[in-house]
Amino acid sequence: MDDKTLYATLLGLTEPWGVEKVELKLAAGEVHIYVALPPKELWVCPECLERAPIHDHRERTWRHLDTFQYRTILHARVPRLSCPNHGVKQIRVPWAEDGSRFTSLFEALAIDWMKQASISAVATRLHLTWDEAAGIQDRAVRRGLARRKAEPVRYIGIDETSFQRGHKYVTVVSDLAKPRALYVADDRRRESLDGFWESMTPEQLRAIEGVAMDMWEPFVGAVRESIPRGAEKIVFDKFHIAKHLNDGVDQVRRREHRALLAQGNGWLKGTKYDWLRNPARFSLSEWRKFLPRARRGRLKTGRAWSLKEEFMRFWDYRYRGAADRHFKSWYAWAVRSRLEPMKKVANMIKRYYDNIATYFTLPITNAAAEGLNAAIQRVKGMARGFRNPERFRMAIYFHCGALDLYPRSCMFTQ
Repeated sequence: MDDKTLYATLLGLTEPWGVEKVELKLAAGEVHIYVALPPKELWVCPECLERAPIHDHRERTWRHLDTFQYRTILHARVPRLSCPNHGVKQIRVPWAEDGSRFTSLFEALAIDWMKQASISAVATRLHLTWDEAAGIQDRAVRRGLARRKAEPVRYIGIDETSFQRGHKYVTVVSDLAKPRALYVADDRRRESLDGFWESMTPEQLRAIEGVAMDMWEPFVGAVRESIPRGAEKIVFDKFHIAKHLNDGVDQVRRREHRALLAQGNGWLKGTKYDWLRNPARFSLSEWRKFLPRARRGRLKTGRAWSLKEEFMRFWDYRYRGAADRHFKSWYAWAVRSRLEPMKKVANMIKRYYDNIATYFTLPITNAAAEGLNAAIQRVKGMARGFRNPERFRMAIYFHCGALDLYPRSCMFTQ
């Protein structure tokens, strides 16, 4: 088998395409493959598939998978056609997608690597510039989003995640049934969700049965206005409520810790995460050590912790009536507790109670979204942070969007 036939076979070329010549440039460490079409043929317009004469040719090059230790470059004189319907159009080549300077097989390799490492690391290992590697990721995401079908989604979660210090956020809408990022937008404003509603068909909007979210008024207003009967479908998420309760406990602990230190008592020193921890995650020995401290009657932090844990029993009830009675009793205790941070949380829960109790007809939580958020934080850690929200959005879609990322012309798509 000669070198032209070998490379034509490896590239998967079929007629009328063929390898014209192969050059090995040892000093540069490169293999150059020249691909050609038969001259004076009529080809079809890529838009309307009607035959059209050749207008001219453009010299194009693509980076391909390495041949052993040699960079492999593909060359072709690609015809541009004079289509009577669409004007001058370049024909499509079978080994690469429009606008790409890399073959589909090379892009597939880069996509596989970027699933495991940062753009910078992949660029270094594949001898690309950072912009070239980022461009491959961008094209992959845009392909995946274009291929995503307008299927109904019953339950969605709305959450925000930070990408920089200083309260820089992106808003993430996720599918709670099969955890994936459906939509990512800048900030956490009401307008952040506009693009999501606009991307949905009326049938998709009607198909949404429940929305798990935090008690963030801009999002609440957006859901109420944009989804049919949206006010009935909001479920304020128990993980966010637990966070508000934990914040209240921590505020009580910090105030009390300062007061105790002023008296020379460091009894609360180093205990922050004990009070915020889920009791189910204590080992037996840790629990035996912590429980006497939590039950110490004169300790304000212990009383705040008890309030937090008592409220969390709310989700153990099976029926709305029993849960309502539990909340009424708990609320009376909280407002009499003389613990201002806990009273503040109690009043907030009362204000939003109707859509907290929606849980008993729509038992959904943002647990899947929280898992997705953990994956997003791993992506952020792998990249060592992001300097702009656009790059962060692309990374979330790439790693967490469950998208079909690979070029269609790649013989090794997954």
